[in-house]
Amino acid sequence: MRSAFGKRFILGLGTAFVLTGAAMAAAPQGEGWVSLFNGKDLTGWKVPSGNEGLWGVVDGVIDCTPLMNLPVKGDNSLWYEKDFGDIQLYVEWRIKETKGEYPMPIVLPDGTDKKDAEGKAIIENRPNADSGIYLRGTPKAQVNIWCWPIGSGEVYGYRTDDKQPAEVRAGVTPKKNADKPVGEWNTFLITMKGDRLTVELNGEKVIENAQLPDVPEKGPIALQLHGGYDAAKDEWNSASSLVQFRDVYVKELK
Repeated sequence: MRSAFGKRFILGLGTAFVLTGAAMAAAPQGEGWVSLFNGKDLTGWKVPSGNEGLWGVVDGVIDCTPLMNLPVKGDNSLWYEKDFGDIQLYVEWRIKETKGEYPMPIVLPDGTDKKDAEGKAIIENRPNADSGIYLRGTPKAQVNIWCWPIGSGEVYGYRTDDKQPAEVRAGVTPKKNADKPVGEWNTFLITMKGDRLTVELNGEKVIENAQLPDVPEKGPIALQLHGGYDAAKDEWNSASSLVQFRDVYVKELK
């Protein structure tokens, strides 16, 4: 495993970058794969203007250190500069650590929350971190990365939309939790074709041919910044994006 910590490169702040032996992995098997991350800097990605310190490169991996004492405004996710339509996306990611406990509902296989006798959602407080991958330029089509028992790969924007048909909400609910423990690297293989989404997590198919109604035909991908350390309150959000990414490859489908 590559080290989680090391010299950090922050765009625009004049900090020296030191690569400590990490190297870009070989592309996934098959033709047509293109790397979106060179293992050295954030070329090709749009670093949030004014908040450059939130994203950087540590030991050859994309690192999110969400210290929200910066003048944070608007969306601070890391967007790629190109639009994509039908694609396969290969991404390795890991949660570095968790901060605090987050109130989580118990998500049922049909995508709804388990309720008590009074009809209220049953909530359990659990350690958490939170990020994800936006598809087609919209946060609604987000493949989640988090510590919920339901597992990563879930599409929150569609699962929690009670205007969607029952089959849509069930379809974007993971069939199993295939996440590795916090601190270990995970692998997504995401296929987005038309309005259909399939997500493989660590070789397990957790979402299969799920429909995302009205998803845009094209748009950029993004790595989500969900929350972080609030200097004014001197505390971490319990859904902070303490995450890293590496070996990001895309294959455009014809």
